[in-house]
Amino acid sequence: MTTRILPVTPQSLAWASELIEQGEVVAFHTETVYGLGADATNDEAVKKIFALKGRPTDNPLIAHVHTGYDISALVETPAWTARLRDKFLPGPLTMVYPSKGKVSRFVSCGLATLSIRVPSSPTAQAFLRAVNRPIAAPSANRSKHVSPVTAQHVYDDFAGEIPLILDGGASQGGIESTVLDCTGAIPLILRAGLVTREMIAAEVGACEFYRLHAGEKPKSPGMAYKHYAPACRTAFFPVGDAAGAIRCYREEAGRGGTPVLLCEHAVCLAHPDCRALDLGATPEEMAANLYAHLRTGEKAATLLIGIEPEARGGVMDGVRNRLLRAFGQDAKERGNDV
Repeated sequence: MTTRILPVTPQSLAWASELIEQGEVVAFHTETVYGLGADATNDEAVKKIFALKGRPTDNPLIAHVHTGYDISALVETPAWTARLRDKFLPGPLTMVYPSKGKVSRFVSCGLATLSIRVPSSPTAQAFLRAVNRPIAAPSANRSKHVSPVTAQHVYDDFAGEIPLILDGGASQGGIESTVLDCTGAIPLILRAGLVTREMIAAEVGACEFYRLHAGEKPKSPGMAYKHYAPACRTAFFPVGDAAGAIRCYREEAGRGGTPVLLCEHAVCLAHPDCRALDLGATPEEMAANLYAHLRTGEKAATLLIGIEPEARGGVMDGVRNRLLRAFGQDAKERGNDV
């Protein structure tokens, strides 16, 4: 199979619609990361996503729809959730509702819920309007690999295995959407992202983080497995131990290797003699840069050395969650709230 990267045009959208109708998989841009999409009502198409990614079959998918799609045909929507939809959608918020069972059972992996997302990316909206059906889509990368934020990243993982990548440029948000459980009286964050706990609580009065219990089936992507891992050797140092990271850097260089630091802007400034990938100075910059830098680092480094940023709360909940998982750290042991 030849994989083509095409801009969004009437012709490419018509082909994308034909491919989805035929049960194929199409990759598309969103404001967070690229998605690997298939018809959410087609069992075989949904199963193809799991096979392509090597994704565990108990890790549910998100159904993406355009702004004009009537989600009440798919899910029950508690009255209090309207305020969140009005405030944050379209945008990087996925909302989990009681399902009406109108999509493939493989999307939710047997759960009685369905995750719905309305992306703000013009590319995603054009694609979703062209197909006019819910599209099941995880991030368009191999399972456990770094999520893709460019069309080339998708191509690197799936060249020859999918027919089409709709190119919308670089994803600016950088980390996946916030996933919010809306099945109870109080919203619970299943996966942190750019829409923060504080932002949600400001709209509906309360919001908490959900903790996955031992043996429990995940309700959302990103809850139970190692994710976002670069394909190279890695080392990780907690906040306050930049000195340890620099020693590690010197040791790797002394062995003839090519170490690269992945750290926030202040650490980069303090060590100008070290090769480094600068995550940025603000939480938003770090979110936008994280996956692109992990992809760059895995190609450039014999050892990628991560240093934990100092900032906490808000968008950093999502950034730290991805960073810790990428370097094989236990988020709970490292003091993360998600």
